[in-house]
Amino acid sequence: MSFNTTNTRRSLLAGAAVLTLALALAGEAIGQTQASEIQANEAQARRAAARATAQTYDQPAQALGSALALVARASGREIVAPAQLIAGKTAPALKGRFTADQAFTALLAGSGLRLAPVGDMLVLQSVDTVGESQPTDAELLSEVLVTGTRIRGAAPVGSNLVTISRDDIEASGYATTQQIVQAIPQNFGGGANETTYSYNNRNNALNNVALGSSVSLRGLGAESTLILINGSRPAMGGIGGLFADVSMIPSSALQRVEVLPDGASALYGSDAVGGVVNFIMRDRFEGLETRLRVGAADGAFTEYQASAVVGRTWSGGHVTLAYEFYDRGRLSAADRDFAREDLRALGGADNRRAYGSPGTLVAGGRTFAIPAGQNGVGLTAGQLVAGTANYVDQQVGVDILPAQRRHSAYLSADQDLGAETKVFGRLLYADRTYDRRYVDSAFLRSVTVPVTNPFYVDPIGTRAPVAVQYDFGADLGVGRNRGRAQAYNADVGLTRQFGAWSGTADLGYGRQRDSWFMTDINTAKLAVAVASTDRATAYNLFGGPGSNSPSVVDSVRGWDGGRTVFEVWSAALRLDGPLFALPAGTARLAVGAEGRSEEFKLVQKSFYNTLTPNERITPYPGARRISAAYAELRVPLLSEAIAWSGGQTLDVSLAGRVERYSDVGDTANPKVGLDWRPTRSLTLRASYGTSFRAPSVQDLRSGASVTSYQTAALPDTASPTGTSKALVLIGNVPDIGPENATTWSAGFDYRSRALPDLVVKATYFDVDYRDRLANVQANVFSVLTNRTFYASLITDKPSATLLTPYFASPYFRNSPNYAMADVAVVVDVRNRNLSTVKSRGLDVEVGYGHSLAGGRLEMGLAGTYIFDLRQRITDTSPVADMVGNIGTPADLRLRARLSYSSGPWVAGAFVNHTGGYTNQLVTPNKPVSSWTTVDARLAYRWPQGTTVSLSASNLFDRDPPFAEIKSSYSAIGYDGEKASPVGRLIALEVSRSW
Repeated sequence: MSFNTTNTRRSLLAGAAVLTLALALAGEAIGQTQASEIQANEAQARRAAARATAQTYDQPAQALGSALALVARASGREIVAPAQLIAGKTAPALKGRFTADQAFTALLAGSGLRLAPVGDMLVLQSVDTVGESQPTDAELLSEVLVTGTRIRGAAPVGSNLVTISRDDIEASGYATTQQIVQAIPQNFGGGANETTYSYNNRNNALNNVALGSSVSLRGLGAESTLILINGSRPAMGGIGGLFADVSMIPSSALQRVEVLPDGASALYGSDAVGGVVNFIMRDRFEGLETRLRVGAADGAFTEYQASAVVGRTWSGGHVTLAYEFYDRGRLSAADRDFAREDLRALGGADNRRAYGSPGTLVAGGRTFAIPAGQNGVGLTAGQLVAGTANYVDQQVGVDILPAQRRHSAYLSADQDLGAETKVFGRLLYADRTYDRRYVDSAFLRSVTVPVTNPFYVDPIGTRAPVAVQYDFGADLGVGRNRGRAQAYNADVGLTRQFGAWSGTADLGYGRQRDSWFMTDINTAKLAVAVASTDRATAYNLFGGPGSNSPSVVDSVRGWDGGRTVFEVWSAALRLDGPLFALPAGTARLAVGAEGRSEEFKLVQKSFYNTLTPNERITPYPGARRISAAYAELRVPLLSEAIAWSGGQTLDVSLAGRVERYSDVGDTANPKVGLDWRPTRSLTLRASYGTSFRAPSVQDLRSGASVTSYQTAALPDTASPTGTSKALVLIGNVPDIGPENATTWSAGFDYRSRALPDLVVKATYFDVDYRDRLANVQANVFSVLTNRTFYASLITDKPSATLLTPYFASPYFRNSPNYAMADVAVVVDVRNRNLSTVKSRGLDVEVGYGHSLAGGRLEMGLAGTYIFDLRQRITDTSPVADMVGNIGTPADLRLRARLSYSSGPWVAGAFVNHTGGYTNQLVTPNKPVSSWTTVDARLAYRWPQGTTVSLSASNLFDRDPPFAEIKSSYSAIGYDGEKASPVGRLIALEVSRSW
């Protein structure tokens, strides 16, 4: 596969954009529109009868969506409505005898909304947009299931739901789903994301073998954020299936994104500790929409996107088909000043290593720089530069972001089988490839050269082997990492009405296959080449690039690769409806049962440390089977009809879920929510519940591939010699259990009656996350020098009874050849339920709209402020507040918006702000500045449906704030977890609704 972006391809794609625009304008000039299909006579008669039949209604004041859904069910009319139109709106009480049309009119009075007939359905529209020719993105209101509740047509009680509508997606100017969710203030970019791979291993970043993108709400980890697609779990990506790869979801097929930043295991089960992100697809799209986008940033970074969405409704059925192509060029480190290891010019350190080509010779404890400009033939000791070294900057020639190319398709269909039954099916397929030039630290090697090597040089006259610190990248070329991710997610089901109750049964299947191939050096073959006495086949480490023949260089080439497969089968049965009547309204109940089977497989192929290629199947536990049952009860306790003052309502929800895992046992989690509206403008809400995360199959592995009992001498402040002979236990403990959390929140929603378009929301959250899996193996050499911190991992003066099973184990390794009596301490750094995290903070959202100068002005602000993120590594460790550090969220994230629309013109801007924080990875610790960027978009829409928009992300081209990020692999001058390296990206987009 090739990702080369040539001027010819740019010209062709730019020409395609111009041609698309010209064709669209020509179509408009000749009035090329499609007429609606004439409905069958019997359908017309059915609608007329429904409109004419009067029924008695006795509904309290309630959420507009719920009120419309009740009338829809009672009258048999199909209502479709964009979620953003009904969000937050309240309907008045409806009492008396009305036809369906009269009831709908009464409920919508003063709302600024109306119902328009489209085929067999009534479509909810804003009065301001009536008459515009545009496709319909809507949902069957009687079937709407909002994230955070299992009760149809209702909003979650007690929790704050953040909704990113289709209009919001368009206004953002972003191309991909991962860009859209990364802008959410509650999301943290650490862990499995393409900007973090090869720069750190925090939050399983290195297990992201196919360079996918994850979501980490509250910064609690991608594995603690539940991702849903149309309410169903997708197949997972990465080694162990540790995260849902949102880069596989086509943004053009999204209707909206619902974010519930609250614990939700009582409804959804495992992983919903930080919250839930539900991607709702455009299942009710009507018409044809085509889109072409071309974008570019400084350097050779380009972005191309083309998509089409088509939907059609017929009597009793609907189908939506979407396709999206996305191609993004690589972002080279050479195009960004902060992508260096030598950061002295930016106020950092020189992090280059004493390797190079030519390399650095080490003998007798002294270093000698090998001179440049020679090929190592005839080199003498006198030519070496004693006391100096040659250095290499590993960022030279690599990519900050990989080239990515994706094809994705989405198909959704449903069909009525009579008046009460509907069948449906959905399929999402994505195929993404990537290509990255990456930092391969394996290319930096200290090689011992024997005296028999024909190029051997002795700098100190001892005729002993010497070490050469050499950069093999100069010979082999920069490290290359190529791979592919393929995902299938499908479900089919049936929904049936039982009077006022609705039941759904569905079956789901998901599969994600990640594969990768990485160039490397073969150390076994290198040892042969260095030991060769033949000048034609021996490896020459004493010259510069080109000192070895191509055949010699090829003789030491190696590689590493593999593939992972995550497969999930699921079945679910759901039932919800009215339970009993109360003076304040009707209590509603939802119940359900679910079953799921998950299995992960890993096959690795390598040729980097053996003389012949080898393939190994990594042992993982077999299929994990999960069964669950849940119930949710929503009870109205107060309404206008019985409250002591006007406008008061009080709703309570109770939810609970029991879940059984075949490998880790049972868990039960409750949740209670409360909504109290003391006035018609103010709603107070609160929630309390528990959540959990089941350990991944990676956490449950055992055997020789993960388990090792090793003897070693460790630094020890309690030892008179400064070190102690230790037995170190590595791997996973056998009794790993689920992580557990208690979450609660409290907040309010204020909607001004004086200013109907003013909305203010605030939510306080508190997360107490316990039994978190912690693996401190990387800190093993500091365990005995921080005894208070790691006290629970240390056993001094271990007994023979304790040591004997370890010494007899097939996993025992005793390189120092210690006797059992020599072992003074046991250090247990196995993965286990050790740590705790407590997080508190505040989410804020403000929105306001106003008619101005014949147009519409909209403004808003969304933000998250984290008061503290208190972490304890082990049960005996001191508590540390980690908020605002490298590896954790900044304390403040804000996103403000401002837009103005007038006639066909729409202009908008977003301001994104990330607060300053501390870089604790350098000594002394250094502050990292805050980062504020501006996104802007200008669009023009022709009456017949063509829209042309020009957008700019990071309009003023603000570099990420300087942060010296060091790892065992390399160093770089920005923090990829909190900032984007792209800079200003300008994009032109042409879309047409046919």
